[in-house]
Amino acid sequence: MIAGTRVPRWKALLPVLCFLCLVPAPASARGAAVELEALLGSPAVTYAQASRFVLEAADVRAFDDPAEAFLFAMSRGYLPGNAAPDAPARLDGVSLLLVRSFGLGGGIMFSITGSPHFAYRELEHMGFISGRAGPRMAVSGETLLYLTGRALAHLGE
Repeated sequence: MIAGTRVPRWKALLPVLCFLCLVPAPASARGAAVELEALLGSPAVTYAQASRFVLEAADVRAFDDPAEAFLFAMSRGYLPGNAAPDAPARLDGVSLLLVRSFGLGGGIMFSITGSPHFAYRELEHMGFISGRAGPRMAVSGETLLYLTGRALAHLGE
């Protein structure tokens, strides 16, 4: 490491994830590792993929089918009303999913409106989102894992 530079936290996790993918494991764990690898390599996850991953990470419920996870999230108001299962997930929509799934609370404007925009603003305020990001930005698999990890760390898990 060069003096004065800092490695982002998500980059520090990559060697661990790569190691876990190489260790012999039961078929179900290998399937999960392959799924995680595919998610990491995705430049834009869908709302169905995001729903399945976040709901499982938040211990809300486990799903075998991303479409089923999407329907569950929609029925609970965890996603924007205009979200489609195969549409690329936007940062404001994933913010809403994270805030509702993990019970992260929200500021007064989110409490009043429950809108994805104010969920995004809440995660920004909490320091989950920083830098060059906007609410309409497509969410990559890497970003989804990072944000979910931040939510788990925030809750102390």
